[in-house]
This record gives sequence, C-alpha cells and structure tokens, in this order.
Amino acid sequence: MNIILLGAPGAGKGTAASVLCQKLNLKHVSTGNIFRDEIARKTPVGLKVEDLISKGNLVSDEVVLEIVASALRGMEQGFLFDGFPRTLVQAKGLEDFLKQEGKRIDYVVLLDADEETIIKRISGRRTCGECGAVYNINTEMRSKTADACDKCNGKLVHRKDDTEESVRRRLEVYREQTAPLIEYYKDRKGFLRVNASGRSGDVISAVLDTIGTPAK
Repeated sequence: MNIILLGAPGAGKGTAASVLCQKLNLKHVSTGNIFRDEIARKTPVGLKVEDLISKGNLVSDEVVLEIVASALRGMEQGFLFDGFPRTLVQAKGLEDFLKQEGKRIDYVVLLDADEETIIKRISGRRTCGECGAVYNINTEMRSKTADACDKCNGKLVHRKDDTEESVRRRLEVYREQTAPLIEYYKDRKGFLRVNASGRSGDVISAVLDTIGTPAK
C-alpha cells in the first residue's frame, strides 16, 4: 500500500504519518528527512541540495523528484509520503516514475482542518529548547508546568513562525500550492477527505477504518 498524505500546517500530518506507518507497516517518506540524509552522506544530489539551501534558494521540482526517485528505487516496502508532492509538477513526475517502477499510489488522504482550529493548534505550540519535545497550551498536549518541559525541565519556547500572523501567511501559501493538487487527485479512486479538526486519535481511526486494504 502506498499513500500520499496532504494537509495544511497544523492539520496533524506528522502525528498521523507516524501512527499510520506503524499500523500499516509503511516506510515514512519525508522529503525533509531525505534531504538531510543525502546531505549527510555527501551524495551528488545531496551536495546539489546543500548548495541551493546555503544560497537561500528553493530546491527545484526537478531536484526534489530526483531525490525522491533515488529513495524509492528498488524499495519493496509500501510507503507514505508526508509533505510531498507539493506542486503539480512533482505530482505528475511522481506518477511517471511510479509507472516505470510498476507501482502506484493507492490512497491520497487529505487531512482537512478549518483555519481557526489550525491557528489555535500552531499558535499554542511550545517547544523545549533542550530536548525538542513539543507541547501545546491550547490542547490536551499541554505540559504540567506552563513554561517547563515535563521530560527534562528545559524552558519551553514559542517559535517566531508559530504566531497567528505567521500561521495565516503560511496557510495562504498552502492554499495556493495545494488547491491544484486537490483538484488533480479528488476524482480518483482512493482519494479521501478526512475531517482533521478533532482529536488526533479520532482522525487516525477514521483513516484506518477506510484504508484497511489497498484500493482496487
């Protein structure tokens, strides 16, 4: 089974991806993680990405597809894409590559949360400056002490890009980039739109109830 997970920042993709991969025995494919791995191993494409990032440039669709193809080539295990594809060019390039490999996407899952829920989630996020643990003052994930980490007692930090103003800007970019992808996938078998405004456990259960077996 191969899955694409779509959703705005704050829709719960990270949590859903982790649980779904565990439950369905899928490989979690995150372009961010792949970039870091390729850079650390100093592969040709990794050096290319590192050069682009160091100069403040965006990684082109062509390079992203090259990296994803490298990660998927020969993979026997099913996979789940988190944060990819981001553009129509990437979606079409992925489809062409999978056809060459004799594979396909079984499900495209859109985690659909309303804007105010997303803003509440992200603006309430606090990150431990010591161990990186994440809490949220607006959800059940709040820490026991308002400004200290439950795990290491480190100071909790409110990131600058987690303010309401910043989140609204990120949502505008998301809508511009992702609306064409939703149009591209929505009429295909295996496209699922899941209400992601509730508790993460309920959202994941709703997905699992539908995708117990690959689409036919």
